[in-house]
Amino acid sequence: MDTDPRFKESRAALTLAALGIVYGDIGTSPLYAVKETFAPGHAIPLQSGTILGGISAILWALMLVVSLKYVVLIMRAHNKGEGGIMALLALASSACKNHPRQYAAILFAGLAGAALFYGDAVLTPAISVLSAVEGLEIGTSAFKPWVLPIACGVLVGLFAFQRFGTARVGALFGPIVILWFLALGAAGLQGIARAPEILRALDPTHAFHFVTGHGFASFVVLGAVLLAFTGAEALYADMGHFGKQAIRSAWFGLVFPALALNYLGQGALLLTEPAAVSNPFYLLYPDWALYPMVVLATAATVIAAQATISGAYSLTRQAIQLGYLPRMSVLQTSAKEAGQIYMPVVNWVLLAVVIAAVLGFGSSSSLASAYGVAVTGTMMATTFLTFFVIRYHWGYNLALCIAATGFFFVVDLAFFSSSLLKIDDGGWFPLVLGAAMFVLMLTWHRGRRILAQRLKASAIPVEDFFRSLLQFPPHRVPGTAVFMVADGHAVPHALLHNLSHNKVLHERVVLLTVTVADVPWIPFGERVAVESLGNGCWRVQLHFGFKNRTDVPQALVLCRQHGLEFEMMETSFFISRETLVPVAGGEDGMALWRERLFAALARNASSVVEYFHLPANRVIELGTRIEL
Repeated sequence: MDTDPRFKESRAALTLAALGIVYGDIGTSPLYAVKETFAPGHAIPLQSGTILGGISAILWALMLVVSLKYVVLIMRAHNKGEGGIMALLALASSACKNHPRQYAAILFAGLAGAALFYGDAVLTPAISVLSAVEGLEIGTSAFKPWVLPIACGVLVGLFAFQRFGTARVGALFGPIVILWFLALGAAGLQGIARAPEILRALDPTHAFHFVTGHGFASFVVLGAVLLAFTGAEALYADMGHFGKQAIRSAWFGLVFPALALNYLGQGALLLTEPAAVSNPFYLLYPDWALYPMVVLATAATVIAAQATISGAYSLTRQAIQLGYLPRMSVLQTSAKEAGQIYMPVVNWVLLAVVIAAVLGFGSSSSLASAYGVAVTGTMMATTFLTFFVIRYHWGYNLALCIAATGFFFVVDLAFFSSSLLKIDDGGWFPLVLGAAMFVLMLTWHRGRRILAQRLKASAIPVEDFFRSLLQFPPHRVPGTAVFMVADGHAVPHALLHNLSHNKVLHERVVLLTVTVADVPWIPFGERVAVESLGNGCWRVQLHFGFKNRTDVPQALVLCRQHGLEFEMMETSFFISRETLVPVAGGEDGMALWRERLFAALARNASSVVEYFHLPANRVIELGTRIEL
C-alpha cells in the first residue's frame, strides 16, 4: 500500500495539515519556555552548568513526554481511531462497566481532565498571542503601552472569525507553520555555531543534575520546564482528524528537530550572553529579522490558538453527546470536514475569559505561572485512564500495565506538583475554571440520571398501553406522529397529553429513541433499528456515535429498507418539554443548589429541534412537570 503514489500524496497532505493544526501550540513554546526556565526568581545561578542542565531538561522532557509517551505509546490507545480525553473516557468507561469502583474513579478522572482542558483552551490563546506581541518591546520601548491592546485586538479578530470556519484559511496553516519551524531551526543552528559546547546538553545526565542538584529550587523549576510540551495533548486529541502516522511523521520529520535546534540555540546564546535571558527567543535573531519574526510568531500563535479553540468545540460536542453537558448550538462550517464546527456559546464565553486573563495577568510571564496546572492535570488524567484501557480493554498483564503507565504517571505527578507551587501566582485561575466545569459536567450527568429514574418510575409499558387503547381506539387521523422518548418501552408523556387534549391518534405512530454510543462513529448500516408493534404503531431506535451529526430526518430515511417510509410534509414530531422543579430532601436526589443548577442548565439548553435538526414547522411541544 505504501508504494501507491496516491497513498503517498494523501499521507503528505495529511502531514502538512497536521503541521498546521496539531503542532501550533507546542511549536510556539520556544517563545517563552527557556525564558521562564531561567527566570531569576528561581534562584538558580545562570552559569554554564545550569544552562546546559536547563536545556537538557527541556530536550529530555520533549523526548519522554511527547515522543515516548504520546507519539509512541498513548496514541495506540484510541477509540476506533479517535483520541482525546473524552474519547479515552468513553473507552475506559465501556471497558469497566462491570467494575463499579473503577468506573467511579474513571468518571472522576475523565471529567477532571476534561474540565482542566478548558483552562488550557483559555490560557493557550492568551499566552501564545501575548508572548508573540511582546517581541515588539525588544525593538523599542515605545511599543510597550500598545502590547496589551494589540494582543486583545488580535484575539478579538480571531474569535470573531470563527463563525466563518477554518476551512477558508486551513490551506494556509501548514505552509505558515512549516516556515515557522524552518525559522526556528535556522536560528538554532546559527546559535549553536557560536557556542558548540551547548551540544553537551544532549547528555541526559545534565538534565538529571539540573532537576535534582539545586534542592527545592530544582522542584520549582519543573513548573517552567513543562512549558516546553504544553501542546502534547493536542497530538492525541487530533488523532482522529489526521491519523497517527501523519502526526508521527510530522513530529519526527520536522517538529522535534526544529524545536531541539532552537532550544539548543537559545542555550548557546545564554552561554555567550547571559543578559539575553530577558527574552532569549527574539534576541537569538539578528536585528533585521526582529519585526518579521514578530509577524511570523503572531501568525503562528494565532494558529496555535485556533487549534485549541477548535479543540474546545470538539470536546464540548463530545461531552454533549456523551451526556456530560447540556445541548448547545453546533454549526457546521465545512461541507467536507465533519470536524470543522462552530459553537457560538463556547466561542464568546471563551473570548470573554481569554480577554479577562490577558488584562488580568498583563504579561506572558504571569500567564506562564497559571499555564502548567491545566496542562499537567489533563496529562495525569490521560495517563490514569490509559491504565484502565490497556488493563481491562486490551487485557494486558497487571504488572505490565502498572509498569507502562506508572512511570509516566510519576513524571506527570512531579510536573503537576511543581505547577501547584504557582497557585498564588496565578495557578488558581485554571483550577477555578476547571472546578466550575467539573461541577457543571458532574451535575448535568447526575441530574440526567435522576430525571431518567423519575420518568421510569411513572412510566407505562408500551405494549400494555396499546393493547388496552386499541380495544376501543380513538379517532385515527391521516399522517405520521413521531414521539421522541428516552425509553422506547415506555409511553411518552407527549402521547398521553395529545390523547387527553386532542382525542385522536395518527394513522401511524412512531416511538423514536435516539441513543449516543461510547464509540466515535456508527456507520449508516448500523444506525437504525425498526420494530413493528402492530396497528400502525412502530418503535424506532437511532444510534449515533459521539462524533456523528445527530441528524434525525436524515437517519429516518434509512427506515425505508425496514418497511417504514417517512414523508416529512405528512409527519409531525411530538416532543415532551420537561419543567424541572427542585425539591429539597428528595429521595436519591442531589443537594438543592445542584438541583437548581441542573434545572437552570436544562432551561437554557438549546432546542431539541435544533439539536436533532428537526423541521421546525413540523414540531409540536407538550409540557410536563417533574419534581427532582
